[in-house]
Amino acid sequence: MLTIPSSCTALSCPTVGLSNGLNIPILGLGTSHDGGYSHEAVLYALQECGIRHIDTAKRYGCEEALGKAVADSAVPREELWLTTKLWPGDYGYQSAKQACRDSCARLGVDYLDLYLMHWPDCMVPGLSSREVRAETWRALEELYDEGLCRAIGVSNFLTRHLNELKDRGGIVPHVNQVEFHPFQQPLELVEYCRKENIVFEGYCPLAKGQALTHPAIMKLAHKYGRSASQICIRWSIQNGVVTIPKSTKPDRIHENCQVFGFRLDDSDMAALSLLHDGRHVSWDPTHVE
Repeated sequence: MLTIPSSCTALSCPTVGLSNGLNIPILGLGTSHDGGYSHEAVLYALQECGIRHIDTAKRYGCEEALGKAVADSAVPREELWLTTKLWPGDYGYQSAKQACRDSCARLGVDYLDLYLMHWPDCMVPGLSSREVRAETWRALEELYDEGLCRAIGVSNFLTRHLNELKDRGGIVPHVNQVEFHPFQQPLELVEYCRKENIVFEGYCPLAKGQALTHPAIMKLAHKYGRSASQICIRWSIQNGVVTIPKSTKPDRIHENCQVFGFRLDDSDMAALSLLHDGRHVSWDPTHVE
């Protein structure tokens, strides 16, 4: 019998309620492709930092490795929140359902906590993007009804894409995951999601590292005796955004978890909200029909 070490105690992390009654941890660990995965770092996050929310995607190519890290960590499956994403190349009713089962197999799990359509654009010849999104979402709804996915959602969707799904009369996405940091604040989209009871989740909270050297953020880091990354993550969390900073370095992961012992003043929250300039954005689905 495996014994979980005392250092494996879950991080005392607030959660955000989904429309279906589930609760997602407001802080998680992001992964990515191009060197954005480390077995050692995931184990450290789970065992030493108590992280229980991990985000990945088929596109990142690390689902199998992540599944091994989860197994090696000895953290009970029911304590974890695992999110993965459906790549547009797998959009369509049958292919989406098979892709979900394949992701579960690579991760070594019987179910996903959250399954997201990765992008609103589609790659199915002969069909409009709207048609493909609709039939793909129908597949996710069935996966949800079957219990293979405890929650379903989308990533990088704009208001018009969300309205399409809403107008179908089925399940409204539980989550919309979008780039969010002081330089990129899609506030109209955030407000729409809140109005429709869609949890807003933000990736790239450090603006791919560009926020860490901004004078205003560095000034606040000095004021609070924190790092620039902790200021950015805390700002995102205080905005009520589920936040998934990415790192492959154990010391940075530990640092990124130390964001619940302080609070930014309202004036400092407002000051960071004024940094939005649109120049540090990698997310731009505005061209997608």
